[in-house]
Amino acid sequence: MITLGMDCASNTVAVALLDGETLVAEMDLCTGKHHAEVLLPALDKLLGLTGIRISDIDLLACTVGPGSFTGVRMGASTAKGIALAIAKPIVGVSTLEALAMNALPCRDVICPVLDARRGQVYAGSYRMGRDGLPESLAPDRLIDIEQWISELPEADFECIGDGAVRYRDRIRESLRARCLPAWDPRHRVRAGAVGLLGVRDFSGGRRDDALTFMPKYLRPPGIGSEAVLQAQEAATVQQTGETGRGTEGQARIDIRLILR
Repeated sequence: MITLGMDCASNTVAVALLDGETLVAEMDLCTGKHHAEVLLPALDKLLGLTGIRISDIDLLACTVGPGSFTGVRMGASTAKGIALAIAKPIVGVSTLEALAMNALPCRDVICPVLDARRGQVYAGSYRMGRDGLPESLAPDRLIDIEQWISELPEADFECIGDGAVRYRDRIRESLRARCLPAWDPRHRVRAGAVGLLGVRDFSGGRRDDALTFMPKYLRPPGIGSEAVLQAQEAATVQQTGETGRGTEGQARIDIRLILR
């Protein structure tokens, strides 16, 4: 089974292809906020390097948040368009769960944390499950940084993510936490991890409805932001060549335009 993993939830664009649970190829680009200009060309390049056609993809896995409103929306709408075009299943993956993969193997509690600005973070709590993959201990949430620090366990744990980078000194002065160096690439979500989690969930019987596939925001977009995001999503749909619905109610998308 060929799986396409995608992440645009932060300041990076990441795409990966897996064959079963084996990573075939992966690309991780630090793009700032230029997801729209980078995502489709990166996917095109990855497919070209591996010789895999987009029609060969059997499953799509994409982060659905938390993270950057624009990035999460861009990734989800692109994955949705491809899934509808090739009539293949899609699975949404928590950004924080995918980030927790970077700390494995780990016997301690894993606390993936993303900077949400305004003195807040997107935070999760995970441990290594019996299958060697992350197991959630509590729902992902949006929380004030000081409250989050006050609620962290007294036992040893590992913090990972750009929130851990920003608040590294504050975390270390208060708690027995291990924080990776700021330059460590494990603070970024890997598309290969997204794909592997998607394979696990799909094998367990889960799949999302591609027609209603949407990001899961922990913080609602601000006034005016939603209109901007909708316009960006419409532009993405137009870029991927959506032309309407076929006789069976499925959206028809010209894949040649996706990879142009």
